[in-house]
Amino acid sequence: MSFPAKPSTLEDYRQRMLRVLLHIQRNLDDDLALDELARVAAFSPFHFHRIFRGMLGESVREHVRRLRIERAAWQLKHSEASVTMVAFDAGYESHEAFTRAFKARCGMTPSEFRSCNGTGAHRQAVSLVPFRADGDLEDFPPTDSGGFAMDVKIKTLEPIHLAFVRHIGPYADCGSAWNRLCKHLGPLGLLGPNTRFVGVCYDDPEVTPSDKIRYDASAVVDESFQPAGAVGKQTIEGGDYAVTMHRGPYEKLHETYAALYGQWLPSSGRECSTAPSLEFYLNDPERTKPDDLLTEIHAPLKSK
Repeated sequence: MSFPAKPSTLEDYRQRMLRVLLHIQRNLDDDLALDELARVAAFSPFHFHRIFRGMLGESVREHVRRLRIERAAWQLKHSEASVTMVAFDAGYESHEAFTRAFKARCGMTPSEFRSCNGTGAHRQAVSLVPFRADGDLEDFPPTDSGGFAMDVKIKTLEPIHLAFVRHIGPYADCGSAWNRLCKHLGPLGLLGPNTRFVGVCYDDPEVTPSDKIRYDASAVVDESFQPAGAVGKQTIEGGDYAVTMHRGPYEKLHETYAALYGQWLPSSGRECSTAPSLEFYLNDPERTKPDDLLTEIHAPLKSK
């Protein structure tokens, strides 16, 4: 996948991400909270993780885990520390857990790795950002999935009024919120072929604990709508949004988000805002095959 980049914007995103990568590598033994890393990069904590995954091709957690394993490999080759001590340094509480993780990454056990003369030919994969003992870091090419071509348009959304039911928990379990919303709207004559259904997405499921994820199952209504019971009313303020179409199962929405935030955004000359993203569902999941589902993602942008 490739996008025509605005050089100054792309370079700015690269430099900001490099600051994060350096910070991670030089503080591998720390907690490395996402809010802290977002501050280092001068990105909004709300969208930082998606930008990171999209540009690096792995989550922050995966990146830290990989670098700790790679540091462990360096220690096995260049120090006399025991495998158990190397495992503790890598953040593993047991020799067995460390051995499993190390073998999954390097293709052999730590002891086998230590005795293989350090040729490196056995490595299963070349690291995107390899560990260096001096804590330094080379520049990196933002990841390019080589996949589908992403069509993104910047649209100005007028304020919209939404009737909604708040769901707290995994996105996959939001069906009951939709049922409550539709049971309320149906008798009011507000359900029909022209009803616009919208998901208001506040949290990234790869970051927020699944039982804390906030999501509003919503439908567009007019200003006169009166909330009642569990059904609330809110107004989404207008503004610029980056809009792209996700085709396929909802379970793969994160792939489109990663490409949008981590690949298109750095090349766009724009920055995302802290407003929630919106998902407009264009067909009925109960009557449509998962591969044919259409979801129009609206990612909020800061004003120019």
